[in-house]
Amino acid sequence: MKRLLLKSMILKATVTQADVHYVGSITIDEDLIEKANLCEHENVLVVDRTNGRRLETYVIVGERGSGVIAMNGAAAHLINEGDVVDIMAFTWSNGEVHPLFIEVDGANRFGRYRAA
Repeated sequence: MKRLLLKSMILKATVTQADVHYVGSITIDEDLIEKANLCEHENVLVVDRTNGRRLETYVIVGERGSGVIAMNGAAAHLINEGDVVDIMAFTWSNGEVHPLFIEVDGANRFGRYRAA
């Protein structure tokens, strides 16, 4: 039986921008997209550690090495610049999945992979 399981998670990223006038999405630094095994337009769940809000959106590739984590469109009403978020992606699987957990530093630069 197929189940929806956690594929990857970026932990404790800091939102660098929130723009309500941009098309809805989350812009993520291309380095983090690669490290987390994400792809452009992939569905993600964003959990705001600062205020407890959760939302689903899709990934837009941001400038490599910029550290950008930008909430765009309606999501920017719920998650603000400076908030700390976790970004999760899921996959359908018939078997076990070993998710990637990525820690970032205060500038949203890759720190290390963390065990589950």
